Amino acid sequence: MTILRFSRVAMRSLVVGGALLLASACGTTYQLPDSSGAHADQARAMFAAARNAPRPAALSAAAAEARFARVAPRIARTGRSTCQQLTADRPGFNCDVDIAIDRDMKERNAYFTYQGKQPLIRISLPLIRDTASDDEVAFVLAHEYGHLIGRHIEKQQQQVLAGALLVGAIAGVATAAAGDYDGGAVELGLGVGAAAGSIAYSQAYELESDTLGTRIADAAGYDPVEGAKFFARAEPSRGSGGGYSFWGTHPPDEKRVATVLATKAEIDAQQDLRRAQ
Repeated sequence: MTILRFSRVAMRSLVVGGALLLASACGTTYQLPDSSGAHADQARAMFAAARNAPRPAALSAAAAEARFARVAPRIARTGRSTCQQLTADRPGFNCDVDIAIDRDMKERNAYFTYQGKQPLIRISLPLIRDTASDDEVAFVLAHEYGHLIGRHIEKQQQQVLAGALLVGAIAGVATAAAGDYDGGAVELGLGVGAAAGSIAYSQAYELESDTLGTRIADAAGYDPVEGAKFFARAEPSRGSGGGYSFWGTHPPDEKRVATVLATKAEIDAQQDLRRAQ
């Protein structure tokens, strides 16, 4: 075990620095719409209806491929245009996302990630086969595009670092103050902090992606409200193979449906996105 040696002043600096980094990394880039009131009521009814609706018949592999081929180019064009408009103040920001089917993934899932500096959106064929309309595939892809524009991977990485620094330093300060400095407690704190930081504010990021995804799907000519019904289905978080399903990485929530409804109302009222304060 590596024993970390910090003075109390250094540890206090880590606490302050970690707290500042965590605060700067955890917020959304854009204001979320007010999803209370009528939007919440409508979402509750829509959520319940989606959960009680009969499961749609699975598409054939050929039909799923055709659905993806119809939808993906339109979302790619609109997503790129939206991204370029919203990131005009970030020189060098890469809005050219490689969107494709992940043919190795057996679970019903979709995700956003980077390969080097290249942003990627991947969706599995089993998920596409499970969709009831082009609107649902469009919304899933547009939602993943929202993670790019919201810089959620970068922010999550900052949260992991900040959480590790903050909890690790607090552990060191606490044991040192007790007159028994424990380097092991610091290392344990670093691990716990990283784990906590990696999941902190994930709901806020999902809601921000829902907001951005609603606008992208709508601009591409799809119905984001119909598309969001896919999120409301009752499904296990893990597939038969043990891997996470879409519902394990994107937990269903009435608030998410309400956010889509509220965003669509803003679009209809010609209200633009607003930067978070």
